[in-house]
Amino acid sequence: MKRKTQIALLVFMAAIVGLDQLTKYLTVRGIPMGEQVPLIPGVIHLTYVRNTGAAFSLFSGMRWLFLLLVVVFFAATVLLIRRGVVTRTAELWSLAAIGGGALGNAIDRLLYGSVIDMIEPEFIDFAVFNVADSFITCGAVVLVIFLLFFDRRKKSA
Repeated sequence: MKRKTQIALLVFMAAIVGLDQLTKYLTVRGIPMGEQVPLIPGVIHLTYVRNTGAAFSLFSGMRWLFLLLVVVFFAATVLLIRRGVVTRTAELWSLAAIGGGALGNAIDRLLYGSVIDMIEPEFIDFAVFNVADSFITCGAVVLVIFLLFFDRRKKSA
């Protein structure tokens, strides 16, 4: 992988972490725990909550497991890139989005023992989430779509 691409991916990940941590800081500073603040009425509001688990509070209280999974994710990603298994642009940017989100949530787990969530849709019954979760989800969706429908290497093998 070219040095310029490496730098761009690292900057992208850092931007995700920065945006995630900024929104969490503003949430903690500006919204009392459990309170709701309208953002787009009828569509989305901000609700300050903390989550000790994963999505939908699954596996609550398993802080060290989640931190270990982040370490394993980065180790596996680096290994796959170094061995040339992951080389495609869509794969790299998807993994960077997932990695940036994972780092954002890992920082919370290390500092606070839980993840700060604040984005709550009003139009559907859905879990409260954060910026990091959005990047993890979008990165994973793009990666799966790419691997299933656009990865010519897999189809020719």
